[in-house]
This record gives sequence, structure tokens and C-alpha cells, in this order.
Amino acid sequence: MNFAELTERQREFFLTGATRPLKFRKTMLKKLQSALKANEALINDALKKDMNKSPVEVYMTETGLVLSEINFHLKHLPSWVKKKPAPTPLSHFSAKSYILPEPYGNALIMSPWNYPILLCLDPLVGAISAGCTAVVKPSAYTAATSAAIAKILGEIYPPEYIAVVEGGRRENTDLLKQRFDYIFFTGSPEVGRLVMESAAQNLTPVTLELGGKSPVIVDETADIGLAAKRIAFGKVLNGGQTCIAPDYLFIHESVKKSFIAAYGKAIGEFFPNGDMSGMNVIVNKKHYDRLAALLGSGTAVVGGQTDESRRFIAPALLDNVALDSPVMQEEIFGPILPVIPYKDISECIDYINRHPKPLALYLFTSQKSAEDKIMN
Repeated sequence: MNFAELTERQREFFLTGATRPLKFRKTMLKKLQSALKANEALINDALKKDMNKSPVEVYMTETGLVLSEINFHLKHLPSWVKKKPAPTPLSHFSAKSYILPEPYGNALIMSPWNYPILLCLDPLVGAISAGCTAVVKPSAYTAATSAAIAKILGEIYPPEYIAVVEGGRRENTDLLKQRFDYIFFTGSPEVGRLVMESAAQNLTPVTLELGGKSPVIVDETADIGLAAKRIAFGKVLNGGQTCIAPDYLFIHESVKKSFIAAYGKAIGEFFPNGDMSGMNVIVNKKHYDRLAALLGSGTAVVGGQTDESRRFIAPALLDNVALDSPVMQEEIFGPILPVIPYKDISECIDYINRHPKPLALYLFTSQKSAEDKIMN
């Protein structure tokens, strides 16, 4: 595919003004809405093949959220596109001032593999609503889902409006050499740096939605059973391959033993009789090998069993983890949770503040004072 020709065709289509009318935008959103519903089986089959994702989880974490996003846009788009009055400086009397939202133009959407439908189509909904054209680049790691996205979008949109580019690193590199009016990237900080560097050549505005090590703090006043169940859910969902998944746990030393027991109980309730055949697997061998190696950073006191033949790792709770161990040096992005005991909550605050900002922080406490201390 000639990417320079593709982007030029999209730019020419955008300049015709065809994408600007409210009616056009709403019609295109409804086309995507209908296509997602009509292709439910195709999407379910693709995600089962790529990640062993169940239809219930597909709807809960992928298609259901995109459909909800479309409904939200259809409801609010008429007010979003209206011109809004703004104060006029005295020096410009008697002019009238207003703010008129307008589309950037030709957008590039680069999506990751962990939620390959949601994180590809949610930004596309935004691009359509904004009146942009778009080139969509799904991840090569989830090849079946990438092919499903190409088929679905290819059947409802002409390529000069919305185009899908399949492929891997080479296609990513070649796309980033083109001039876009906006780039939306979801993925790792490492690749995010390359995207921003490429965008800088044309001063292209960029949205980077990256990962990070999101901490969890459970203090001595928390409802341990509830905390364990909710944290375990975050590690089981999508096989822990979620950018806001709990990454490591600070737990007050007085409740560590009871938390470990509660975590094991929660996992048992999620998977009766120990049957984990319906849980997501790790996306590929490279990531499986990386996660299997991280299990060596501590002692698995819950789970941790592995099955290389199907890239499966049972949800694991790691004890005896040193702060300088490998599992604490990188975003885990899998069903492994290191446990770090503490005596005073200031230890947790100090550690978190000295490391790169995470996407989320989870606090389980019944003390308002602890909440205030963390928030401040």
C-alpha cells in the first residue's frame, strides 16, 4: 500500500467538506454501531483465537463500551458542534466573538493489542464525531482481530474516509513518516517516545495513552475480603493485561497474612474447581516468557502455575519481593501481583512519589485521614 497516496486521498476528501456536516457524522457513527452488532460473532471468534477471551468479557470490556461511546456521542454531538459565544475585548468593540470547534483533518490512530477492539474503535468514534478522516492501525499481535477490524470498517467506509492498515513494525514506521494532522497512540512508553519524535518533525499534535505501574495500598482498617476480591478481579480481567490493572501491592504488615488467604479464596470463587480454561491467555510467547521470568522475583503464595503450550499463567501473588527486583522495575502487564508489606503509610507515599506517575492508584481503607494523606 502506498501510504503517501492514501493520506493524500484522505486529505483531499477532507478538503471537500464532506465530513463536516452534523448529519454526515451521525450517519457514519450509526453505520459503525450497526456493523458492530451485525459482526458480533466475527469479533467474538477473533478475540477467542487471539487471547482466549470469552464472549461475556468481549462485550463487557470491548464492544459494549464502544457501543456506549457511540450512544454518548450521538446524544451530545449536536451541542458539541455548535458555535459558542465568547467575550469580546474592549479593543475590538463592536465585533462579536465566538468559539467554533473544527476538525483537525486527517488523523492516525495507532492501537494496542490488549483491548484491540475498544482501544482501536473508541478513538475512531472521536475522529468521526470531530469530522476527521482517519487511518486506523491495529496491532499485529492480535492478527485475527486486526483482520476483523479491517473487514468491518472496509465494508462500511470508503478508504478515502476511513482506512485500515494491517501489519507490524514496518507499517508503523512507514505510517509515521507521513504528515497527519493528529496522531492518537495507545501503547508502551517506549513506542510512545518514537511516535512523539516522529510527530515532532511535522509539529503534529499527539495524544499518548501510555501505561505505568499502578500501585494498590491496603491498610490495616480495610475490608480485607472486599479488597482481595476487587484486586484479584483487576488481575484476572484480560489476564491482567490492562494499563490500569493493579501492578503492585503495599499492604500493612498486620493484615498481610489475612489478605493472602482472602486473595486465594477470591481466585477460587472466580474459578470453581480450579477450572481456568476460560481465562485470557498471554498474547504471545515473547510476553509469556517475560512474565514467566518475573515469577522468579519472589515466592508465589497464591497461584503462579504456568502452561507454556497455551501461554497461560495462573493469577499469582508474589511474597518476599525486593524493591529492586525485576518485577518492580517494569510494568507487569500480566496476572502477577507483588506484595510489599509496610509499617507506616508514609513509606508507600515516599516510594510512589519517587517513581514515574502511574495511570491509577487504588486505596483500600476505612480511615478518612488515610485517604486525605494519600490524596494530598
